[in-house]
Parts: sequence; C-alpha cells; structure tokens
Amino acid sequence: MVPFNPEENNMNSAPNHDELPLPDYDHLPLGTLPSRISGLDEQGVAALLEYETQHGNRLPVVQVLQQRLNALREGATPSGTVQQDTPEVSVGQAGPKVTPETSGPPINPPSQGDPTNPSQPR
Repeated sequence: MVPFNPEENNMNSAPNHDELPLPDYDHLPLGTLPSRISGLDEQGVAALLEYETQHGNRLPVVQVLQQRLNALREGATPSGTVQQDTPEVSVGQAGPKVTPETSGPPINPPSQGDPTNPSQPR
C-alpha cells in the first residue's frame, strides 16, 4: 500500500467546495462514501482528500479516501458512475404532517398505575 504523502500534493491548492467532483460532498454520510467514490479516478479522489485534510480532516473519511487512492495507484480502475444527485441529503423534505385526522387516539394511563408493570402498585 502506498501511503498518502501530503507534500506530494500541494496542500495550499486544495480545491474549493464548488470544484469538488461530488456534489454536496460535505453532507454525504460516511457509509455511502465508498460507493460514491468508486467511479472517481485518481485525480478526483486526490482532490477530495486534499479538500478533506484542509477543511474537516475527519479521520474515518480520510482513511476511506486514502484507501481508495492507494487502490487506484496500485492499479484499480474506477467502477460505476459518479452520481450527481444526492438522495441521502434531503433539503426541506420533512415527513408527512401530523393532523388530528392522522394522529392516533389519546392515551390516558389508569389512575392506579399500569397493571402490567410489576414495579408499580396495584
């Protein structure tokens, strides 16, 4: 495995957020990152790694990016396509509104306690 060498990449030239190969990179869940970067070439992963080390420097993210960059340098090929939409990031999409028609019935506990709870008096 070839370790990432920050001096090999000019750290002062980290790309801006708008120049990153993945839209809304900062908001992607860590669990989806490996599949999201699988379609990127070495230059794209290196750009993400430079951006990450300059901005968030989150260790799990840096490790995922370093592993993928090393794999590409060792001969792995980009696979799949890079998704331009981010279904994980929902902006302004809340769940359905709760209305009196959609809410459940009111729940009133018995005044003497819950008979199914052994720690309460009966």
